[in-house]
Amino acid sequence: MNFFGAMYDKTMEWSKHRLAAYWLAFVSFIEAIFFPIPPDVMLIPMAMTKPQSAVKFALICTAASVVGGMVGYSIGYYAFDLVQQYIVKWGYQTQWDKAISWFKEWGVLVVFVAGFSPIPYKVFTIAAGVMQMAFIPFVLTAAVSRAARFVLIAKLAAWGGTKFADKLRRSIEVIGWSVVALAVIAYLVLK
Repeated sequence: MNFFGAMYDKTMEWSKHRLAAYWLAFVSFIEAIFFPIPPDVMLIPMAMTKPQSAVKFALICTAASVVGGMVGYSIGYYAFDLVQQYIVKWGYQTQWDKAISWFKEWGVLVVFVAGFSPIPYKVFTIAAGVMQMAFIPFVLTAAVSRAARFVLIAKLAAWGGTKFADKLRRSIEVIGWSVVALAVIAYLVLK
């Protein structure tokens, strides 16, 4: 079954499209608000296939993510009552509670950690608004955090380049199905 290989091929095809940078910006923007797929899915193949533009792609990701984070912050600040039900419905309640407790304990530093945390970034942007964190420190910390993450990822992907992309393609089915198996095992163990 060539399930993951087909997805990989399609993603690599999208990464070479003439509008790929716009799609990358769009995904980065909406991921900071509600979208479940991180922009890394576009950033990595784009940086691998065009290593000379890796930092540019990382900065596009950063700018769009920070603007999306400002929207997420505004939602948390002004309209949390409207979105609270979706936090529960989409299964983010545990992550939400953890983010709120981190905000109470560490304040603005949590936004920096959010760039590298397994908790989705959108949880932090909305939580920052709910906690009424100072807006300018939120934006500055988000910019530094997101830039650090995206530049690191883009540089690593560019370093691997097309040779790594080819090697990854040959192993993608094994990697993909191994991750699925680990997820099922983790679910059964934790259940």
